Amino acid sequence: MTEEYVDQELIREAGRIIREGGLVAFPTETVYGLGGDALNPLSSRKIYAAKGRPSDNPLIVHIANLDDLAPIVREVPESARKLADHFWPGPLTMILHKSERVPHETTGGLDTVAVRMPANRIAQQMILAAGGYVAAPSANRSSRPSPTIAKYVAEDLGGRVEMIIDGGDVEIGLESTIVDLTSDSPMILRPGYITRQKLEEVLCEVEEDSTILKADSGQAPKAPGMKYRHYAPKGELTVVKGTEADVVRYINEQCRLHRAKSKKTGVISTDETQTLYRVDVCRSVGGREDEQTIARELYRVLREFDDDEVEIIYAEAFKDSGIGQAIMNRLIKAAGYRIVSV
Repeated sequence: MTEEYVDQELIREAGRIIREGGLVAFPTETVYGLGGDALNPLSSRKIYAAKGRPSDNPLIVHIANLDDLAPIVREVPESARKLADHFWPGPLTMILHKSERVPHETTGGLDTVAVRMPANRIAQQMILAAGGYVAAPSANRSSRPSPTIAKYVAEDLGGRVEMIIDGGDVEIGLESTIVDLTSDSPMILRPGYITRQKLEEVLCEVEEDSTILKADSGQAPKAPGMKYRHYAPKGELTVVKGTEADVVRYINEQCRLHRAKSKKTGVISTDETQTLYRVDVCRSVGGREDEQTIARELYRVLREFDDDEVEIIYAEAFKDSGIGQAIMNRLIKAAGYRIVSV
């Protein structure tokens, strides 16, 4: 199925499954989502069980019409209206105070709810067919890299969900930006394709959570991806910061030592450096200045290292501004905050 050709019979069946309490994995423009009825506490419990996800890690409620926002929140502040006008449908999630319609099972026990309106047409039509409110974290086992193609959904969740809709490759490849609108100042809790600069063009001033690029505070998570290890390959991943020459030299030396111990090594490189590494598997995520390609390719490359049974992985660091901030956020979490500066 593609966005240009949406199989309506399949969409109706997916909607029926969700309305009756089942789970459906489906494509969005960011990553594949694992959908259940957001207003049914049993469905949310099934999502947590299928993913092996801690139940205090909130789910995002997906809607397809702006009119469907008001019934699930206490109020729609002016800041939310402005952001919706500019970025919905699209890769932006807003946290608002929830109404009584949304069960605490969906919100991780919180009195706030995360809401997004995806741009993908398959997702939009499935949400409508399901009744308008679909809770959907990424469609992977907890802590694993988020899936950007249906193949990896099936690897993680095959037999755990009633349906997987194959919509081909996703467009963006990283989860949505999450902005908290429940405090005095809007705050980014998870960076994504919608950058701080883009948000400030609409809201003037936006803050950032202090844990975006460092270890979590230990507090209860207010949004998905804030507390627990995420996006991780099976191999041990380390992010290396420094000049190009120093990074290449360090990684090659470390991989030489690991290979001497019969460890299979891998490197996440860019096009500019791919030929400089002496390792078992080297995969480029694109040109260093092409952040959109890097974002789209990152999770695929992490999954392919698993396919290749790579045991030790090193990744070049990227700049930590713009979309690069989202890329580094995911890389650092995937590495369990294992970072080396050379």
